Amino acid sequence: MDNNLFEEIKLLTLFNPDNLQEGIKVHHEADPARIAAAQRLFDKQLTTLVDGGYLTPLGVSAAEHVHSLMTILTTEPGLS
Repeated sequence: MDNNLFEEIKLLTLFNPDNLQEGIKVHHEADPARIAAAQRLFDKQLTTLVDGGYLTPLGVSAAEHVHSLMTILTTEPGLS
């Protein structure tokens, strides 16, 4: 996986797909990789603003998948 994709996934984990009223803000002082990831998520129509904002319907789906994957990967074997 390239670093750009990894940064986008990390940013998606910051969103709460269960509460569409919660957004995020990537400040201009943030790590340049995070700023660029926010721009790419916006360009892919996953978020409403270039600096985060809220998830679009497609973004909600992507964030749900990311959160599900994180749950699967962090759950101890035999506990699911």
